[in-house]
Amino acid sequence: QPSAGSDASLPLVLLIEDNPDVVQYLRSCLQDQYQIQVATNGRSGIEKGLELVPDLIVSDVMMPEKDGFEVCRTLKADSRTSHIPIVLLTAKADVESRLEGLEKGADAYLPKPFLQEELLLRLRKLLELRKKLQQHYLQIAGLDPGGSTPRDIPDPSSVDDHFVEAVRTVVEAHLDDFDFTVEELCREVTLSHSQLHRKLSALTGLSANKFIRYIRLNKAKELLCRPELTVTAVAFDTGFNDPSYFGRIFKKEFGLTPMEWREQHLTDG
Repeated sequence: QPSAGSDASLPLVLLIEDNPDVVQYLRSCLQDQYQIQVATNGRSGIEKGLELVPDLIVSDVMMPEKDGFEVCRTLKADSRTSHIPIVLLTAKADVESRLEGLEKGADAYLPKPFLQEELLLRLRKLLELRKKLQQHYLQIAGLDPGGSTPRDIPDPSSVDDHFVEAVRTVVEAHLDDFDFTVEELCREVTLSHSQLHRKLSALTGLSANKFIRYIRLNKAKELLCRPELTVTAVAFDTGFNDPSYFGRIFKKEFGLTPMEWREQHLTDG
């Protein structure tokens, strides 16, 4: 149950920890800056991770049912949760167990006991890294073709690359379908509405609705470069059944009407 930090605008952290005292300490550390959900063993941690798609996961290593390494391996291998930063907490500070955690995909390791400041800093840095990676995933979606991925980030996950490509492909296959909705997109990528929304917004900073709209608008820019197509035809070909609505949101996004954009780019070209 999301107890501490119930403000829905705060990032959601899933704590996977079987020791009630440690859970209490973690709550006190995080409650002002995060929404908190708790799982008390590895198996339920995996289930909650897949269901909630949190922004961050903090997991103990030594736990009943499944340990933190198994939690890490399972969630990093699943496309629904592969993007989520995972911090492993352990009393075992030896190099061997640390390497095992990193090998299973952990993003950070925190030996117990740890200071509140250290935990908060580590989580904040992981969220900042995710923000930097958003540019990379927008490029894969074809929504930031001129951008370049910042250098000071780890290699993006191929699972997440494939996920964004798959979502983009589904949207492009339905480009001229006025009735294509987020619900249909969810069905095609076999995710719930909440899972798709949380995954897409973590990777790209866009809601599923905005993602679909941006794919449509970017395709419209391409088609406007073909002078034989009317603006109305471009609107219909990109899934807008009301050309005046298309014109309004095109101008809102790009600062020019479709006709102005066409004239400018045909002149430039």
